[in-house]
Amino acid sequence: MREGLTNTPEWGGHGTENGHVPVLLKEAIDFLAVQRGGTVCDATVGLGGHSLAIARRLGAPGHLIGVDKDPAALEISSARLQAQSDDWPKVELRHASFAEIGKQCESASLDGLLADLGVSSLQFDTAARGFSFQADAPLDMRMNPLSERTAEQVVNHLDERELADVIYEFGEERRSRRIARAIVRSRPVHTTRQLVDVISAAARSMKLGHKKHDRIHPATRTFQALRIFVNRELDDLRDLLEAAPRILKPGGRLVIISFHSLEDRIVKDALREGAKLGHYRLLAKKPVTPGQEEIDRNPRSRSAKMRAAERV
Repeated sequence: MREGLTNTPEWGGHGTENGHVPVLLKEAIDFLAVQRGGTVCDATVGLGGHSLAIARRLGAPGHLIGVDKDPAALEISSARLQAQSDDWPKVELRHASFAEIGKQCESASLDGLLADLGVSSLQFDTAARGFSFQADAPLDMRMNPLSERTAEQVVNHLDERELADVIYEFGEERRSRRIARAIVRSRPVHTTRQLVDVISAAARSMKLGHKKHDRIHPATRTFQALRIFVNRELDDLRDLLEAAPRILKPGGRLVIISFHSLEDRIVKDALREGAKLGHYRLLAKKPVTPGQEEIDRNPRSRSAKMRAAERV
């Protein structure tokens, strides 16, 4: 979960707007080592929290590129990133997936590249978007509302085996076959509430005896799987990581914040492989995680893991 909600002032002494605070803000800015006059890309600009802190450090000679799939997020971040002083960088916002950054940015053009992965608070808390099972809404889950495939299409049109594979691969859900079978038998499924009821009934009928599953809502992993599949999140992440060594300048910094093991594993493997090939110097041996104070302020940050590397 990306930018969270809080009433606590933003790190750096600046109050937040609309109560939005980005995850691991201080740590991300420290690892990016933003320098005045640099060029930095926030590949998941979202509500502009990280970008706002970056812009303040770039100054008038700098260039900030913000990318996001979600036009609603870009509208908000555009307002937040309006010039706040005479010493403000050039801000360029692009409606695109970060998978396209390799095509949009020239080789060795960036001093910093940041990606804060996963669903944003704006998306999660807007019930009509269908990301959350806490409210009844159409099964949508598209980060980009202009893209074609919705979660409703996935649950109603994939065959049982394909659906089970999606739930298992992207949700790490051990009950994937039982859940897929229950969904297929209950078709058509049009809303989040319908899907939650189907999953909950399937989960209750199977006693796993694993506390790990019992601690979370039975629909959590399936909803995660559908969201990742609908938005091609892991494929897009791989494309970003493949492009990063080419578009970063020597000495440029790459910072990735992930929120579940599938993402973190891909990032970890890519950075380690990049280090072996001589592309990167790893900036931290282990992932950086939020402290208790940040978790108390923003509970959605608790699963965040940040990894960082410097282009050699």
